Amino acid sequence: MIYYLLLVAAGFLAGGLNAIAGGGSFLTFPALVYAGVPIVSANATSAVAVFPGYLGAVAGFRPEIASVERVMLVKLIVVSLAGGLAGSLLLLVTSNHTFKILVPWLLLFSTLLFATGDYMVAWSKSRNLQLDKFLMPGVFVVSVYGGYFNGGLGIMLMALFAVVGMRGMNLMNGLKNGVSVILSAISVATFAWAGIVQWRAAVIMMVAATVGGYLGAFAAKALSRRAIKALIVIVGLVMSAVFFYEA
Repeated sequence: MIYYLLLVAAGFLAGGLNAIAGGGSFLTFPALVYAGVPIVSANATSAVAVFPGYLGAVAGFRPEIASVERVMLVKLIVVSLAGGLAGSLLLLVTSNHTFKILVPWLLLFSTLLFATGDYMVAWSKSRNLQLDKFLMPGVFVVSVYGGYFNGGLGIMLMALFAVVGMRGMNLMNGLKNGVSVILSAISVATFAWAGIVQWRAAVIMMVAATVGGYLGAFAAKALSRRAIKALIVIVGLVMSAVFFYEA
């Protein structure tokens, strides 16, 4: 019973956190590892578990996503699919030991990038650098990361959008969840094909994450930009420290 309650709580909170700021896998991934799932399988199962939460969040951000030009959306879909597939295939050839060493560094990097995003934007503008042209290459790189390790995906995407000059938090959140849906769909299909998903745990978390994601989208619109940013950074730093300790 405790095992199932842990999975439900982690899934619900992860779905809400992904909708609000990102970093939901910081909860589902450790919960699965704590439950005894091997680390690579736990990562794949976590990706499956939070996937419906992204769908729920996208439903909550439909107006913001609809405001984006169709050509831009098509480009984001294609690039996200390519990156997600590359990253998920890379995970399949990574050992549990290697992955355990990489995880805390990936988390810390993504958190620090988001924390300094505003300063990087200000610095680039002061030197007349046009970073917006790096949006698509950046989405591809982050999608590879997301396909490989879903933890911190939302933070990476929010950091990228901030660096290229986006300012509307609701728009950034909407696009973050939209890209996450696309790249997660291809990675989830890859993990399922490879047979490394623990389906019982995944289904329990999926249901909880869907509800959490839908409710989290409305909570995100009610919070200030500063509060959301602070939440992302705190969660990222805490979970980085946890995984450095466990490595």
